[in-house]
Amino acid sequence: MGSKEEFFAHIEKGYTTKGDFIIMGAAMLNGEAVTDAFVKIPLKTLNRHGLIAGATGTGKTKTLQVLAENLSDKGIPVLLMDLKGDLSGIAEPSPGHPKIDERHQRIGIPFEPKNFPVEILSLSEQDGVKLRATVSEFGPVLLSRILDLSETQEGIVAVVFKYCDDNKLPLLDLKDFKKVLQYATGEGKKEFQKHYGRISTSSTGTILRKIIELEQQGADLFFGEKSFEVDDLTRIDENGKGYINIIRLTDIQDRPKLFSTFMLSLLAEIYATFPEQGDSNRPELILFIDEAHLIFKEASKALLEQIESIVKLIRSKGIGLYFVTQNPTDVPNEVLAQLGLKVQHALRAFTARDRKAIKLTAENYPESPYYDTKEVLTSLGIGEALISALDEKGRPTPLAATLLRAPMSRMDVLTDSELKAVIDESKLVKKYGEVIDRESAYEILNEKIEKAEAAAKKEKEKTTTSRGRTSSRRSTRQNPVIKVLTSATFIRGVLGVLKKVMR
Repeated sequence: MGSKEEFFAHIEKGYTTKGDFIIMGAAMLNGEAVTDAFVKIPLKTLNRHGLIAGATGTGKTKTLQVLAENLSDKGIPVLLMDLKGDLSGIAEPSPGHPKIDERHQRIGIPFEPKNFPVEILSLSEQDGVKLRATVSEFGPVLLSRILDLSETQEGIVAVVFKYCDDNKLPLLDLKDFKKVLQYATGEGKKEFQKHYGRISTSSTGTILRKIIELEQQGADLFFGEKSFEVDDLTRIDENGKGYINIIRLTDIQDRPKLFSTFMLSLLAEIYATFPEQGDSNRPELILFIDEAHLIFKEASKALLEQIESIVKLIRSKGIGLYFVTQNPTDVPNEVLAQLGLKVQHALRAFTARDRKAIKLTAENYPESPYYDTKEVLTSLGIGEALISALDEKGRPTPLAATLLRAPMSRMDVLTDSELKAVIDESKLVKKYGEVIDRESAYEILNEKIEKAEAAAKKEKEKTTTSRGRTSSRRSTRQNPVIKVLTSATFIRGVLGVLKKVMR
């Protein structure tokens, strides 16, 4: 396989970069780290997206932490999806450990404990900056994709949005949207039919059921005001470090619909808001999506196409997406093909299916004269990984089994008091803490219906009074025979209706 000196030259040549970069660790040969053979990731290619994969307990979260810390140190903001609740420790420096010092000595770089500016965000009732968006901001196409609607149902959603635009009815939360749907086939049926065509009650019923399903996963907390401005994700602190924005998602692991709804809306908003960056030397924002399989697990074909499209286009805005999951096969091939950086921790071969997955994973990496990729995948230790990146010209770097550096911040969660201190100091918590429920479609339509009912009642009373004045005075006593016949006819008619219903 070549000498240690040849391997060192191979790594040095493959990972040479003229611009700024992040050192991930030292390359390994025959299971041992080659000191100073640094595996470097150019900042210039970090918007080409990436994957961090590996079995449980192999160090994926720590790799994510290392990347986030080093990006922050370079003044690049980061957004982390924290589904397991173990990333908040980034706000505090590492206490250090002799094993960490030994690891860094083998790599060839000193260990320096640091803390980083952290913002705690929340999609639910947990403390932190509240993330919200209005239904209007989603738009009819994205909302239809999330609800997995048919073409006919998509058309109805588009009509609802058009009606609200034409009549200046703000669609802020889900109760607004439901109210307009009910109005379209109820009190406002004639109005809708006249201007927008007939709307099927069965179709609106299906849409309403899907909205209720979304509400049951907690989406009613997400839809509303005040809308989160994505520019607030790109803040830099007074020391020039990028903020690490951590979204606490520990309480929505069993609600993948809400998670994918949020992720897709966030990516769409970022793509629509951020300017084109072109071929710059550094990204504007990096997003790490932990437990990425939750996005793809229950996604419809239409939703997957939407995600694939955004992944392809968003890198031109200087945005990098990094998927963190157990196995690369959790990510659709169309998305996997767009990922430039791959950090592959160990995989375990317990079953025939595992062995097949390892074979497929090995084929995703460039061949190397120094490694049997399939063998290395099962023999990597904790904190070791196979890395394949893109150099500054967009070419794949040599495959490198890497001894990864340790996180500079705490590898544990904050205590309750520490977490409270971070949240109390946040300017964004104050900005987004207030729930706004201004007049919107729900209130406006309710008022409209009440006025229409009051007018109808007044007109009915007027008609009844008018008839009473013009009617002649007749005896109200009825012929006993006619009275009996009328009663019998009425009862038979009612029973007939009941029989039909019962049939």
